[in-house]
Amino acid sequence: MHFFREHMINTIFGIVFVSLFAGSAIYLAELPIMVNLGISPLVIAIILGIIYGNTIHSKVSIKWITGIEFSAKQLLRLGIILYGFRVSLQQIALIGVEGLLLDIFVVSFILAIGVLIGIKLFKLDRHLAILIASGSAICGAAAVLAVESVLKSETYKSSVAVGTVVIFGTIAMFLFPLLQHTSIFSLTTYQFGIFAGASIHEVAQVVVAGNQVSQDAANIAIIVKMTRVLLLIPILILLSMYENKSSNITGIKNPKLIIPWFAVTFAMVVCFNSLYLLPENVEILIHRFDLFLMTMAMAAIGIETNIKKIKTVGLRPLYFAITLFFLLGVGSYSIVKVIF
Repeated sequence: MHFFREHMINTIFGIVFVSLFAGSAIYLAELPIMVNLGISPLVIAIILGIIYGNTIHSKVSIKWITGIEFSAKQLLRLGIILYGFRVSLQQIALIGVEGLLLDIFVVSFILAIGVLIGIKLFKLDRHLAILIASGSAICGAAAVLAVESVLKSETYKSSVAVGTVVIFGTIAMFLFPLLQHTSIFSLTTYQFGIFAGASIHEVAQVVVAGNQVSQDAANIAIIVKMTRVLLLIPILILLSMYENKSSNITGIKNPKLIIPWFAVTFAMVVCFNSLYLLPENVEILIHRFDLFLMTMAMAAIGIETNIKKIKTVGLRPLYFAITLFFLLGVGSYSIVKVIF
């Protein structure tokens, strides 16, 4: 009983400790310069976590590790579930069949081709290739976190994947509106909104890019982007099945098919949210709480990340991410010009 009580207290201390990182990250993300750059609290949190985890981590009680691990795993799953309150089924109807098919194509193509070339061409670890491809194909850091929960990969791989999302998502956020304003793209407002939502990594980056063109472009881009987020549900289930098959091939007897419960619950939350039963102020509170949980998870992952392991993978993940960046941009642009 005494051991359980002490373990619980240490876990709580660890969670509170991680929450301090999350609070700091959210505060920094609300500074005007960060808002203008479209830098989300998730990105700031993992950077703060990595800095701390590779400098003065040893000066904090090792007993708090249980709370840090709880934040990186359990709170992450809860955050993903609550992320469903940002999405509704009505958003699919707004972009039509063509928009839905575009999102499905982008996500499936980037994931399939990405994982293939990541492993075969760039000689990346399978989990790292999947994480980077997922971040590019679906919804940036949030997708990396969700997929990491299914793969149960080493934390440094998530940090590498998030890093690529930040770099190339930020480049796209500034480059694509510039190409539109200089008439190199020559897209209509509607076309640019579809293109931005289908090709830019993070939700926050999509918002910034769309608003640099017009409010209408931003609205369209957000709808297309959030439809990509919805595709996270089947992707997580398929990945779980894929991991199960891989376990079978490698000789694990009678591996259990693990359906990620948080993905199923995420789908249920999306369906509930589509009924629009909650008052707006309640939804805002849920969004803020969800952001805090996801930021805590990113901080915890950063703390657990060993920078020495990141160095061992070299520049190959960066080259891989550049390839995905061009595939996303050129592919989405070509489809938008032809179909929309």
